[in-house]
Amino acid sequence: MQKIIQQSLENTLTYQEYKDLVKQLLLEGKSTGPNQSDALTNYSKLNNSRMKRLDKTIQVSNVATSKIQQIMQPQTWLVITEGWCGDAAQNIPVIAKMAELNKNIELKFVLRDENLELMDLFLTNGGRSIPKLVALDEKNNILFTWGPRPKTATKMVVDYKEKHGELDAQFKEDLQVWYNNDKGISVQEDFVELLNVHQKITI
Repeated sequence: MQKIIQQSLENTLTYQEYKDLVKQLLLEGKSTGPNQSDALTNYSKLNNSRMKRLDKTIQVSNVATSKIQQIMQPQTWLVITEGWCGDAAQNIPVIAKMAELNKNIELKFVLRDENLELMDLFLTNGGRSIPKLVALDEKNNILFTWGPRPKTATKMVVDYKEKHGELDAQFKEDLQVWYNNDKGISVQEDFVELLNVHQKITI
């Protein structure tokens, strides 16, 4: 595991580099990843617009700000993602805003389909669901993981699958509406809870 994590860290992108890559690929009519289709490109275009909007509008709560600023030891937040992923577009800007609040946090990105060995270390119910964030200490020990979506949204997904068997277009649309109304609050609450449990912070 340590070897795979270390290898993945050697080929990471900053948040700006990740956004620039998605934008450049869109200019070429492409999405990230080896599989290309009109649908994936259209998702990437929509997600690019979402991320631009969220970068300008997301506000980090006072509670989350206080908790994040209490992190005293350097850590890396490694995010596994792809540009066509709707959950990633809604959550990554929130994570980026939180990471900006503390110089001890280094935010890095890797593409899932170029790092399947890494992805397979952090499956969700056996699936390669993204985005997935892995928080690492200075020795690349795992502090906590998060993803692929906030706990509240995860429950929505589970409940819908139990009732209907699969996620249809209507649910996916409803989930995006939920994200828009939530404004990143649920992600922040998740991180406050994770930091309370996994970080040695004096409150």
